[in-house]
This record gives sequence, structure tokens and C-alpha cells, in this order.
Amino acid sequence: MKSKIHPYQLLPQKSFWKNLISEGSPLLINEIYQKKFEIDPNSKIATAGSCFAQHISQNLSANGYSIINQEPAPSWLPKNLHHNFGYSIFSARYGNIYTVFQLLQLTKEVMGQTALKKTIWERDGRYYDAFRPLIEPNGFESELECALHRKYHLANVHQLFTKMDIFIFTLGLTEGWIHTESNTVFPFAPGVIAGEMNEDFSFINFRFNEVVNQFNEFLTLLKTLRNGSLPQIILTVSPVPLTATGTAKHILPANNYSKAVLRAAAGQLEMEHLNIDYFPSFEIITNPASRGIFYSNNLRTINSLGVKTVMEVFFKNHPPVLLPLPPEGQANVNALMENHSNQYPESIYEQALCDEAILEAFSK
Repeated sequence: MKSKIHPYQLLPQKSFWKNLISEGSPLLINEIYQKKFEIDPNSKIATAGSCFAQHISQNLSANGYSIINQEPAPSWLPKNLHHNFGYSIFSARYGNIYTVFQLLQLTKEVMGQTALKKTIWERDGRYYDAFRPLIEPNGFESELECALHRKYHLANVHQLFTKMDIFIFTLGLTEGWIHTESNTVFPFAPGVIAGEMNEDFSFINFRFNEVVNQFNEFLTLLKTLRNGSLPQIILTVSPVPLTATGTAKHILPANNYSKAVLRAAAGQLEMEHLNIDYFPSFEIITNPASRGIFYSNNLRTINSLGVKTVMEVFFKNHPPVLLPLPPEGQANVNALMENHSNQYPESIYEQALCDEAILEAFSK
């Protein structure tokens, strides 16, 4: 006798849109994340990626996790200027690493496998590291000084990659600019901050298979660098939309393409590797039930309520090592839903620094 029960009758509540989205609260998201592995309280954690990774790093540190600061600011630099000069943002002074190709390229450079070209750009007699142009807001005095800072940076990244137990990487963009002859990719087009745009450079927009292959190549190199071992890795996708697109497309489909590719790539990598977990910060922030309350007025920047909601989901699976997050007061959810422009009160959360945001200056 045939069973009258079909597969969907046996599914839990989390499998249905109505239960958790259309009739659910965006602030109480249950079962959206089930950790793949434990984080030992003594684990040395490294962070990198796009600007949203900064929120994760700051919150983990504030809650007792051991976040590596391999390239700390010099003692003479006031703390309030650390971020202006690229310090105390990520685990090393690499600025925003927007694409997986940048991560792979950095790893090859660290291991001495490639000698990158066009690494120093000039503007008004000052010199900039083309891969992290905003770490010195006014540039370096000479090419030699810029080169020495990069050499020091690479040595620190080498140490970071060797010692980290957990690597948290936020995928941000698929778009970049490439020096065609040397196959060198940059986070900015020449001329935006420094350098000069010419026919040697072209726009590139990475595809799904390229992103997956690039990350797998990164893993292979990292395993070699670490004498056969790999860290545990947590991937996230930045919910921060593109500031501008180098394609000829409207910003909305261009943004959706980029995020779709990165989300699919993260899912593929999580399925392929036992040491890779995916944390759904992108889904939490872009959840239709939130109706935009997690974004600031510019509809790009993630506000404090959004960061708090994301981190509460994370800490339900990976409890804080020390004290829980400080109380923020009770948010009036109904009022927030009715008025999207309301901002959640600022607290320990600092504004993330997005190098890409400088492109807004060119909008008309």
C-alpha cells in the first residue's frame, strides 16, 4: 500500500517561508545557522575581506575571542588615528581585500611565487601602495619608503597565515581592475586615488567558476605555507551593496550578479571542504522580513541594529568567551518597521571603513 505522506509533510518549520519569513521576526531568526565546527576559546583568529568583516572582527574581540593583530600601529600613533592609517581594522594592514583573486595574489606574493608589477602609484609627488592605497592617506614620500612598508607588510602576513587557527574571510566583490600584461588585479582603477588610467589596464568581473578555483588555489598554497595543515575557515558574503559598477549595467543587476556569484561560490566551497563553514550574515541582513531596517539612510551601510542581529546569531552558536554583549536597550520593533529611517543607537559598534565608498564622489 502506497504511503499518503509526501516529503514536505515531514519538514521542520525552518523549511517554510511563511513560518520564518512572512510571519516571522527579522530580529529573532532561529535555526538559520548551525555551526560546522567548534571555536576553541584559545584559537587564534585572523580576519580579512571586505568592509563588513570589520564588524565581525570587532565583535569577536569585544566578546573575548583571540583576534590576531599581527601588524599593530606604532606606539607613537594616537589610537583615534589607527583606522585612518589602516591599523587595528583587520589582522594585518592589508586594507579591504574585496576579491578572492586579491587574496590569492597576496598569498603568492607572500610566498615569493610572483613579482607583481605596477605596485606603486604616484599622485602629486606622493607614492601609494596600489593594493592598499588608503593606508597612508597622504601617500609615502618616496617609492623606496612605499616598497619597504610593503615588504614589512608581506612578512607580517606570512606570520599571520602561519599562526592562525581560524580564518574568517568576507567575500565582497567580483569586480576589479587588471593590468593585462602581468595579470595583476587591483581593488581600484588607476586614477581614482593615484596612478593613471591607460590601455594597459582593463575592467574584470569574475565568474562563479573563477572564484571557486581561485579560492581552492589559495587553499593549496596556504597548505604548503603551513607545512601540510589548514586552518578552519568561516566564509561570509558582505551584505553591503556595490558603491558603483564598472560594467555598463544598471547598479541593481550588477550588484545582484556579484552577490549571487559570491554566495554560490561560498556555498560550493562549504560543501567541498570539511574545514570551511558558511555564516549567513548576507541572508540575515537582506532578509525581506527586515524591510530595510538594517541599513542606514544610504541603503548601503549596515547600521548597529543589523550588526547586533548578525552577531547574536553567531554567538548563539559560538558563545562569547567572556561577558555577553552589553545591553542596548529595548528597540521598538514596530516603530522601526514603520519608519525605515530610524537608526539603532550607536554602541560599541564602530563604522566600518569601506575603501570602495570613495567611488561615491564620482556620482552625478
